[in-house]
Amino acid sequence: MTRLQRLFSDQGQSPWLDGLERSGLRSGQLRRMVAEGIRGLATNMAGSAHALGRSTAYDAQIASLLGRGLGAEDIYWELLVQDVSEALAALRPIYDRSEGEDGFVSVKISPTLAQDEEGTVITARFLQQQIGEPNLSIKIPATDAGVLALREMTSEGRNVTVTAIFSLRRYQQVVEAYLSGLETCPGDLSGVHSVASLSLSQVDAEVNGSLFARRGPGVPQLQGRVAVAQARLAYRAFCDRFSGPRWETLAARGANPQRLAWASTHTPDLTYPGTFYLESLIGPGTVTTMDPATAAAFEQHGTVAQTIDQDIEGAATVLASLEDAGLDMGRVGRKLEDQHVANAARAYKAAIAAVGTKVAQLSD
Repeated sequence: MTRLQRLFSDQGQSPWLDGLERSGLRSGQLRRMVAEGIRGLATNMAGSAHALGRSTAYDAQIASLLGRGLGAEDIYWELLVQDVSEALAALRPIYDRSEGEDGFVSVKISPTLAQDEEGTVITARFLQQQIGEPNLSIKIPATDAGVLALREMTSEGRNVTVTAIFSLRRYQQVVEAYLSGLETCPGDLSGVHSVASLSLSQVDAEVNGSLFARRGPGVPQLQGRVAVAQARLAYRAFCDRFSGPRWETLAARGANPQRLAWASTHTPDLTYPGTFYLESLIGPGTVTTMDPATAAAFEQHGTVAQTIDQDIEGAATVLASLEDAGLDMGRVGRKLEDQHVANAARAYKAAIAAVGTKVAQLSD
């Protein structure tokens, strides 16, 4: 049994792959990784300008679309839908065997909609209708508009993966939106699934830089400790919110907990072991996402043991010390959220431009 398989069988944690290009789909890489224990895919597969620019894997489809008079952005979405459809097929056996718990492929909507609740909901409805597979999950960022969109989409019985959560304050808002959405969703709730994805490496990178700038007497030595501490406290909140009378009422209607996921599990610098985040946050009812390189490193020498509930008091002390040092994690989270939205929009525009370049090349 592989280490990835043992994460699920022994610890109840689902490993999902973060990122895969079309060449990986066509070569059978995804199916091989599924056989080795991967249980989901969190990705925006056609969204990399670098991949689109250097790969020929998309050329044949782009050439076939040219005759339809589509612009670069419409062609981009055609490429994305094709990639997602192939990935959904590869993961559908996991979805069926797990009775809908795993086997999901999450697809990111346009980052230009990050602050547009109505646009997010309309686009999510369109994508789910266009693709039409039950193991599709729509990926939205946890902005103010995204949290409102999560509530609406949950009330409509749609699967959502919430990304770019950088603080406990925002995580609590995401959970509340999910619970409120379930409460207004009619009928059986067993087909509604959601994941709340807490980002890790960006948090430590931001906090490390802020603490370095403030170095001196009285500044706590917290570098590299904050993301894991915050994630462990989020897991405690997860256990609290998905228990008790309110949750039991929803569970009686078939509701599924909104699983807590770890994102950006690559380490921010070489002073951390490559599997640091993966090994620090193993626990039941969670999802851990990893890029292919991190998955390979974990498979080679990772330790499979429950760690998510270790030293919760110490985790609380870490965040309290951070506040004492003058760093408000709510403000840190908002800054990282704004950066994420801006970076995602730039990456999206670069991907559309790369498609346009391909179109020009293939039109010559």
